[in-house]
This record gives sequence, structure tokens and C-alpha cells, in this order.
Amino acid sequence: MTEVLRRGRGSLAFSFLVQGAAFALLVTRIPAIQDQYGISDGLLPVFLAAVPILAGVGSVCTEKLVKRVRPSRVLRWSQPVVLLALLGVGAGDSLWQAALALGAFGLAVGALDASMNMLGVSLQRAYGRSIMLGFHAAYSLGGIMGASLAWVGAHWELSLFVSYLPVVVLLLPAAFVGSRWYVDGESGAGEGAQGASGGPVVFKLLLPLCLVMTFAYIGDSTVSNWSAKYLQDVLGSSEQLSTVPYNVYMVMTLVGRALGDLGVRRFGAVVVVRFGAVVAALGFAVVAVAPGPWMGMLGFTLLGLGLCVIVPQTFAAAGRLFPNASDSAIARLNVFNYVGFLIGSPLVGALGDAWNYRGAMLVPMVLVLVTLVYARSFAPAADRYGDGHEWPRTADVGRGSNGL
Repeated sequence: MTEVLRRGRGSLAFSFLVQGAAFALLVTRIPAIQDQYGISDGLLPVFLAAVPILAGVGSVCTEKLVKRVRPSRVLRWSQPVVLLALLGVGAGDSLWQAALALGAFGLAVGALDASMNMLGVSLQRAYGRSIMLGFHAAYSLGGIMGASLAWVGAHWELSLFVSYLPVVVLLLPAAFVGSRWYVDGESGAGEGAQGASGGPVVFKLLLPLCLVMTFAYIGDSTVSNWSAKYLQDVLGSSEQLSTVPYNVYMVMTLVGRALGDLGVRRFGAVVVVRFGAVVAALGFAVVAVAPGPWMGMLGFTLLGLGLCVIVPQTFAAAGRLFPNASDSAIARLNVFNYVGFLIGSPLVGALGDAWNYRGAMLVPMVLVLVTLVYARSFAPAADRYGDGHEWPRTADVGRGSNGL
């Protein structure tokens, strides 16, 4: 059982890495996609909004689907669809082809994100200690790799298809082979995970985590969509320097997530989430008052370190809150990932145009601080057991996790 879980953990981490690379390759080449298909500036927001909307639909459908098939099967088949859809984005030349490829990408991403986090939560339950941040660290590493490959493609003026083809050819078979070692809750976590797809999910109890997820992704989308413009237009940086903050942000998410599991094991999820929220709020404050670009980059650095721990712990908290319905809880929670992504960029843009961009940065700061109000939602096990310990007792984890 130990070897099964270790292989399951490694294969799932690789799946997170592949997804991080695929998503980065798509979003960092949006200008090239717009040029290839002749998408007007007025129509571009429609295409960009369609992807997270369809991803939300895919996540909702996954909640229904995993009641009949295991999450590992959903992940096994949705990841190739994501990669093939990415290649399809690079291969077309008309608007209907772009719509078809991006639509397939969005639906598959929703299923993939939901099923990946379902497996991550069930494996964490089996291990009996925090490993969820490690999976999301792999996603961040994949994002850095994907963004770097996208830069190479743009630098050498390669077509999208030529840029995407080697990545898909390499990663698709590797991900499919790795999927044979995925571990579902029933086989990996023992008795404690049986019925993980069944049972009621009380939305009123899940709502605080949904709000935290939304606020975290509003913050994340603010950085990804506005950091370059803010540094150049507000803080007076050069165009070259304005590309640095997002790269620094991604590197800090990798560092924070790589170390975050140790922090959760030592101090508990509540403390780590509170720390992340405070650091992220401080980052937004520094960005808002920065007199120049280098101070602004310090703020975006703090944002990466603070925001990176919140989302993985939100998924983990949903799994602990509904141990007998964790798959359904995670699928519903995952929808608010896309809600935050949809709200964040237009919100900051509208506030920046109507008011000013420095003031607009204070809004996600306040929203992130609201996480402090809901921090206790990240430790339901401690409330149930009353022993100050956030992890399920051995009897609840199941026989397969003893000694791990």
C-alpha cells in the first residue's frame, strides 16, 4: 500500500505540472491567438470569458460524473483532451475553429481541475499529513516552464502550432502512461474515503470556503492581467521591466507552495492561511503606495508568497469538512475558482478607469483580508474532535494509511 500511494502521489504531481504548463502556454500567447484568428479587441473578451465559464460547466458535470466513474478515470481522459485542444488552438485559422478548440479546452479544464483536486484530497487523507500544497507547487513549476516555452516561441517568432506541437507530443503520452498509477480515495485512503462521492454537501457550510476561493482568484487574476500594465503605466517602468513582476510572482508561488506543507504540519492550516492572507494584503498595499517600479515588484513578490497557500488549503479544507462527500464538495468549490477569475480582471479595470489604478489595488486587498474572518473553516476536524489536532485520527484515515 505504501508503494501504491507513493506512485499515486508522483503521478498526480506530474499531472498538476502538465496542467500548469498547458494553461500557461495558452494564456501567455493570447496576443498571438488574437492575431492568428483575426479576433477583434471587442470580441476578444467574449472568447476569454467563455473559457472559465465552460470550465465551471465542466466542473459541475464532473460532480455528477464521479458518482458513476472514479475521479481517476475523469482525469485520465480529460488531460489528453486539454492538450489536444491546446494543439487545436494553434492549428486553426478561422473563428469557428478557435471557438471549438477553446470550448473543448474550457470544458476539459473544468473536469481536469476538479478531478485532480479530488485525488489530491483523498491522497492527503491517506497520508494523514499535508501534501496538497506540493501538488500545487508542481502546477506552479509547470506554469513557469510553460511561460518560458511561450517566451521562446514568441522570441523566435514560431507559429502557435509549431510552438505547441513538441510540448503536446512529449507530455500527452507521458501523462497518459502516468495515469495508470493514479490512486482513488477508495483504494488509497481505505475506509475513511469510502463514500467520498456520496452524501450531502450543505452549501451553507461550504460557502465560506467558496468566498475565500473567489477572493483568492480575484487577487491572482489581478496580478496576471494587470501587473505589467500597472508597472509600466502607473509606476513608469520600461516595457521590458514590466514583464518581470508576473515571473517573480510565479516563482514565489512555487517557493511558497514547496515549503507550505511543512508550515501546515508544524503550525496548522489555520495559521498558514491567516499568514498567507496577511502577506497578500501587505503585497497589495505595497503595490498601491509604491513610488517606483522596484517597490512595485516587491509588492508583487509578497503577493505570490501570500496568495499561493490559500487555494490548495481551501480544497483540503473542503475535503475535511465533508469527509463522506469530498468529491462533490471539491467540484462545487472548484467552480468559484473560475468565478474569481472572471470577476478579478474586469473589476480592477473598471475601478482603475473610473477612479485610479492605485485605489483599485486596495479592493482585492480588502477582499483577501476577509479570509481572516473565515479562517476557522480551515480546521473543521479540530472542532469535531476538540483535541486541537487538524487531521483525522488513524481510525478515520483507514487501515491503508497506517505508518505513512
